[in-house]
Amino acid sequence: MITLITNIKELLQVRETSISKVSGAEMAILPTIKNAFLILKDNLIANFGTMENLPEIKADNVIDVTGRIILPTWCDSHTHIVYAGNREQEFVDRINGFTYEEIANRGGGILNSAKKLNEALEEEIYDQSRLRLEEVMHLGTGAVEIKSGYGLTIEGELKMLRVIKKLAENYPIAIKATFLGAHAFPIHYKENKAGYIDEIITQMLPEIAKNKLADYIDIFCEAGYFSVEETEIIMEAGIQFGLKPKIHVNQFNSIGGIQAGIKYKALSVDHLEIMRPEDIQSLKDSETMAVALPSCSYFLSIPYTPAREMIKAGLPIALATDFNPGSSPSGNMNFVVATACIKMKMTPEEAINAATINGAYAMGISETHGSITKGKRANLIITKPISSYYQIPYAFGSNLIENVFIEGQILT
Repeated sequence: MITLITNIKELLQVRETSISKVSGAEMAILPTIKNAFLILKDNLIANFGTMENLPEIKADNVIDVTGRIILPTWCDSHTHIVYAGNREQEFVDRINGFTYEEIANRGGGILNSAKKLNEALEEEIYDQSRLRLEEVMHLGTGAVEIKSGYGLTIEGELKMLRVIKKLAENYPIAIKATFLGAHAFPIHYKENKAGYIDEIITQMLPEIAKNKLADYIDIFCEAGYFSVEETEIIMEAGIQFGLKPKIHVNQFNSIGGIQAGIKYKALSVDHLEIMRPEDIQSLKDSETMAVALPSCSYFLSIPYTPAREMIKAGLPIALATDFNPGSSPSGNMNFVVATACIKMKMTPEEAINAATINGAYAMGISETHGSITKGKRANLIITKPISSYYQIPYAFGSNLIENVFIEGQILT
């Protein structure tokens, strides 16, 4: 099946040769072709160029997109899409003056989601989660990482990971699964933290590895959750079971989690709202991707990741939604890109790079996703007629997407 797309106003994120990520000043460079064509063969990108260089081709399907812009689908490297119910009441509690930490200390937050998840049937969780997944796909996301972490029991964590696996089997979108049993300490382990860590290592991890239910391991390294020492113990165990680390760090406090992540060659360190100069320095020359979650900052009214300082220091940054019921109940990557520009002062070029090629790196899929490159997956966003790609973050409340291709097929 050959699809020819013609008269593209501008084709974004064009990379003749595959790259893994962009860093520092390179993030401001977004390669594009104006008045372009794009050829898809089955589920792959086959060719592209300017209309004046369009080769003779017998296509099964020809699509004229005059006035429209095409870019690769978003790569959302940090989500908690699989959950049960919601936490609307906590949203109102915060409006009434309670902090996120105060709500958590009252049994809300992650423990609230864990209670709902463990009470729900696996089929119910799947049905709720697939609707969220379908929504983000239509919003332009073509690859997504999904974490467990609302089970906090062997049964609950395995149930979540089975749902993630089922979603990956039933939908064309690329899905990576992350085991986040170390999301919080269950109430019955509040006075026996070592006991819960032992359960993660000796009971959860063997089952997950045996059933091949996860690609990565994650830990919430934060004051009041998992210490740096505990995080390192769990990362080391995860690595022994074949899981590469991706960790939550520096959301509310800087306690050394970034340095621990780098030490264990974490694929990414995520959140980074609180960054000391030494944290930025530590990330330089590492292979660990810094992932910012601006819609979480927006929803909780906490600081934003200091993107300008980090880019100036030569670091790469990826953007993700943190889609979850408590601190970021939205999987809209278009809003994330806009918020990064508006609140973090990233340029549109930097934000698009962060949400495509760097997002793919933070999921370990940059060889197949994140750019318009021959041989990569035919995952595309086709905008409505717009004046320029600057309009994507500028018109932050508008849906500017006309069509989404995933694996060479238009979503219906």
